[in-house]
Amino acid sequence: MTKIAVLAGDGIGPEIVAQALKVLEALDVSFDFEQAPVGGAGYEADGHPLPAATLALAQAADAILFGAVGDWKYDTLPRELRPEQAILGLRKHLQLFANLRPAVLYAELALASSLKPEIVDGLDILIVRELSGDIYFGQPRGIRPAPDGPFKGCREGFDTMRYSEPEVRRIAQVAFQAAQKRSRRLTSVDKANVLETSQLWRETVIDVAQDYPDVALSHLYVDNAAMQLVRAPKSFDVIVTGNLFGDILSDQVAMLTGSIGMLPSASLSAGHKGLYEPAHGSAPDIAGQDLANPLATILSAAMMLRYSLQQPQQADRIEAAVKKVLAQGLRTADIWTPGMHKVGTQAMGEAVVKALA
Repeated sequence: MTKIAVLAGDGIGPEIVAQALKVLEALDVSFDFEQAPVGGAGYEADGHPLPAATLALAQAADAILFGAVGDWKYDTLPRELRPEQAILGLRKHLQLFANLRPAVLYAELALASSLKPEIVDGLDILIVRELSGDIYFGQPRGIRPAPDGPFKGCREGFDTMRYSEPEVRRIAQVAFQAAQKRSRRLTSVDKANVLETSQLWRETVIDVAQDYPDVALSHLYVDNAAMQLVRAPKSFDVIVTGNLFGDILSDQVAMLTGSIGMLPSASLSAGHKGLYEPAHGSAPDIAGQDLANPLATILSAAMMLRYSLQQPQQADRIEAAVKKVLAQGLRTADIWTPGMHKVGTQAMGEAVVKALA
């Protein structure tokens, strides 16, 4: 039986994951769900955000359904014990290097977008973000007395941005293959006019493009890409970029869809084992109040079925059910507009289950 590790985490994580599980259980497919603590919950249970038993479960499972981690009460912990280290550890140990973040604007949510409907109507972008390299993981890093420069001797923080050619090549291949299944357009985002790392990135992507002559490749500097995503977002189809730039741009694109609460994501290894989570955070300020939007988590479960569990028809069913619920006028607070019916977390999950029938 297909084994799914369920790591709900902190804040609204348990609430939204519970709704995704309801939807999965309503399908005519059998799953073996096993839950384990992670993030702040992992620290409380075992003194570490990624307990050894949780990591072992994730490694043994066919896929991981993840909620969210983080809470302000853990901000005083040493960095290595903070909840966010759990997701970084999972990415490292499971070799999850490719992050797929689709940003689709449902027609029913056009008025919830921060941009005019005519600018975003029909928006459908896929961001392919490299996940295991870049400045987030580069060494050396730390805080030290500055060894040189105009502020020599003062405390300075430093991080290292680095990418190897194989790292860029494999994420570029994922992006080109994704583009082949869509409209065959790929935009690579970098800062090659300033950064040596980005110069290597661009050279490598251009080289990989020779293997995909059916895909039209273009390049943008990250600052221009950010501007174009607001000016003409529908000019994009697939975007491939590094860890830092992808982290920023994917949240920017989220607001074009009406709410980050609508955005699922998949983090994949070379063998398509994946961790699936909503793009938003743990939102501890609304935890336990039945206010969170569970749709991003439910749509993440659909991505899990499509990319790791080879159940594309079931993924289609979930996505169609979400669209049906939105067409019925149901909205959580983050996507509510006048005239719509405001519902809570549980009611939205139950509505999706009903729509599956």
